Amino acid sequence: MTAYILRRLLLMIPTLFGIMVLNFVIIQAAPGGPVERVIAQLRGHDTGATARFAGSEQGEFQTRQAAQQDSKYRGAQGIDPALIAELERMYGFDQPPAKRFLQMMGNYLRFDFGQSFYRDSSVVELILEKLPVSISLGLWTTLLVYAVSIPLGIRKAVRDGSTFDVATSAVVIVGYAIPSFLFAVLLIVLFAGGSFLDLFPLRGLTSDAWPDLSWPMRILDYFWHLALPVTAMVIGGFAGLTMLTKNSFLEEINKQYVLTARSKGLTERQVLYGHVFRNAMLIVVAGFPGAFIGILFTSALLIEVIFSLDGLGLLGFEAAINRDYPVMFGTLYIFTLLGLLLNLAGDVIYTVIDPRIDFESRNR
Repeated sequence: MTAYILRRLLLMIPTLFGIMVLNFVIIQAAPGGPVERVIAQLRGHDTGATARFAGSEQGEFQTRQAAQQDSKYRGAQGIDPALIAELERMYGFDQPPAKRFLQMMGNYLRFDFGQSFYRDSSVVELILEKLPVSISLGLWTTLLVYAVSIPLGIRKAVRDGSTFDVATSAVVIVGYAIPSFLFAVLLIVLFAGGSFLDLFPLRGLTSDAWPDLSWPMRILDYFWHLALPVTAMVIGGFAGLTMLTKNSFLEEINKQYVLTARSKGLTERQVLYGHVFRNAMLIVVAGFPGAFIGILFTSALLIEVIFSLDGLGLLGFEAAINRDYPVMFGTLYIFTLLGLLLNLAGDVIYTVIDPRIDFESRNR
């Protein structure tokens, strides 16, 4: 297993490098950039994330159309070329793209991710500042999804074809069909002062008075704020894992060793949890790291926006809109590296749950 882990760690190097190269090329080819953004601001046009998201980029578009023959930046007419050169130097665009990329990767190998272009903070500080929100959403959502999906999937497998199975399948279909942010809107309408009850807050991870509360009240306040966003994400995310659990158990229940166990006089519960459970849960439990990283980094943007939670999803969105390259590439590097490591952790968990799996022999 050690040799397999070492090979996977070595394979992460070209994988991570390739992902960074691909994204760097795409971002460089995209129109706009930090220099163009500053030029638009100097000409009196709002280029912030809110303005662009709201559709108020017509003025910036018109500005960029006023091309100047002696400048490579649209909208630079009337601006001192020395200022343009200083902006390029400040943002590092006075060097060729290949050199900038190699310098960036050299810094990233030392875990030096630089400073944000538009925030008075380093990339690491920004991530650490936003991480509690995303960790809270990702961790509790993943745990609750597993807590709901595994028992439900087992029950559906045991009672396959029954009224219970058909009725819960309808719920699963709804979970598949309706995205989590629509459930979030529905929960706000029903329970957060929309049109009916006003039981839960709509902003932040804690109350303003949280520092003055006792520890038991702090815990209650924390979960009070998390109740609706986590519920919305669980409703939108439990369907796939439920069906995976059911299908895994159905496949194992029909195998010969289950018939042998039953013929020995074991109860259905002993057969189910003493023999079937370990084999059926292999793929479900081993997929926990991947499920967590997926929920943590890809599923929470709209939930954060709807519930005014300032997490990594919102940070990444604003960085992309504002062309904040250090934040964009720094978070991409960290999240990609973390995802690769968690995928490796999933393989290790496979071997812990079922020692019969030997990745080393498969790679010979």
